[in-house]
Amino acid sequence: MLYFIPMDTNKTETILAEFHCHSNYSPDSLVTLEQIINTCRNKGIGKIAITDHGRTAGALKAHEMAPDLVVVSEEILTSEGEILAYFISEEIPDFLPPLEVVKMLQDQGAFISVAHPFDPWRGSGWKPGTLEKMVPFLDGVEAFNARCFDPTFNEKAGAFANQHALSWMVGSDAHSIPEIGRAVLQLPDFNSAEELRQAVKTAAFSGELSSKMVRLHSTVAKVVNKFRRK
Repeated sequence: MLYFIPMDTNKTETILAEFHCHSNYSPDSLVTLEQIINTCRNKGIGKIAITDHGRTAGALKAHEMAPDLVVVSEEILTSEGEILAYFISEEIPDFLPPLEVVKMLQDQGAFISVAHPFDPWRGSGWKPGTLEKMVPFLDGVEAFNARCFDPTFNEKAGAFANQHALSWMVGSDAHSIPEIGRAVLQLPDFNSAEELRQAVKTAAFSGELSSKMVRLHSTVAKVVNKFRRK
């Protein structure tokens, strides 16, 4: 199923941006930084956030390789659910309390979002009231994640974003090359967290849910990476 929200046609130049992508610096992906960069160039993606699990090393290296393209980002597993942070300057460790994490990110001036907040199968164990307490620190919510195989998970996320006047963020949650660009925002170009805050106000979103088979990429990657570490 393809989803699309049209953009104001009076806006000037825009780009396509992918806000949720994992490289082989994540334990569940085998995609190299070179492959991510080349895929973006081939698909016409103007910005990509490399959001490896609990690490920024890959994003930092990719940013050195393609500073015009790569946004240094991280997907952080808190003690409850997962947070997506863009334009970060300091890596945040996993398993900290969520309110502590968002305050640390705010101190960095990062753009702060929540990953697939209502998907119970993927690190979304938010306790009642936690997301509401986080709202003052949030810039957006991942209202569409291409790996949410139950559409109601995304619908709940979109409703939460609307209820709390937070920007809709979308992401492919790509762990393989074919997934890159499956869910994107079309928006004015941006080069900082503050510019992103302004750009998302006029963004359009298009996205398509991935096949359940993409989970195989993650499973295989975990096994391969486990053996590589031995």
